[in-house]
Amino acid sequence: MKLSLEDRFLQIFVYTVLIILALVSLYPFWNALVISLNSGIDTSLGGLTLWPRQLTFDNYKVILSDTRFFKALGISVLRTVSGTAASIFFTAMLAYGLSRKDTVGRKYYMVIAIFTMYFSGGLIPTYLWLRELGLFNNFWVLFVPWTISVWNMIVFRTFFQELPKELEESAMLDGCNHYGLFFRIIIRLSGPVIATLSLFQAVFFWNEWFSSGIYINNANLLPVQNYLMNMINSNSAQEMISQLGAAGGVGDMISSTITPKSLQMTALMVVSLPIILVYPFVQKFFVKGVMVGSLKE
Repeated sequence: MKLSLEDRFLQIFVYTVLIILALVSLYPFWNALVISLNSGIDTSLGGLTLWPRQLTFDNYKVILSDTRFFKALGISVLRTVSGTAASIFFTAMLAYGLSRKDTVGRKYYMVIAIFTMYFSGGLIPTYLWLRELGLFNNFWVLFVPWTISVWNMIVFRTFFQELPKELEESAMLDGCNHYGLFFRIIIRLSGPVIATLSLFQAVFFWNEWFSSGIYINNANLLPVQNYLMNMINSNSAQEMISQLGAAGGVGDMISSTITPKSLQMTALMVVSLPIILVYPFVQKFFVKGVMVGSLKE
């Protein structure tokens, strides 16, 4: 089909705007990468834009030699995997129950669930509640409060309602109960929406840092995002440089080329990379998963 002159002009305009927006969005990330690969002393002179002027991996050597980073990274990985699995499992089960017309009082349950999306008890009541439950300063507090996502539940519920009713009737005639129907049929047909919502939950658990900073005082339980926040908001980066200088030898040579800013950008890159690598594996599910979970209520 041959495009008219107006259509071609519109197409060029749209693609140009999208490319500009993509470059604007990616540049801060690229700039952080360039700073992390450049000598910190050289970066402090200014004028660093697209490429490292003095390529070095000293910043990465410092971050990757810090045992606190690997402890925090392990906590974040465990939190993301456990939290995502628990959230998707329990949210899907709740959505399945609310998607069935024979569930007694399902409309009232939906009203109560949606109410929690707009109103909450606030920080202080939540803090006191979690402390009474024994979750304060505990690994479970990193994901248990977010086990149920109401928004994800609504998406799951909408998807479940769109599945053919003949599948349920056939399974029931073959002697399948609700648990068998859910685990053997419903879940197996929900691959795209599960993959999409799992990515959203994983990104949330990986990036969330505020609650762990409030409910956890044990440094060994803090996730990697808090490690990054401590490096940005405190003198952690300067302390690492001082320790290298005091060690002498190779450490003193490295400390002379790095700065707190270069370490902060390096920590940012190392913290962001794991969750970025997850995207290619679930990208093919995005369009189908989002569309099948589109809200119609």
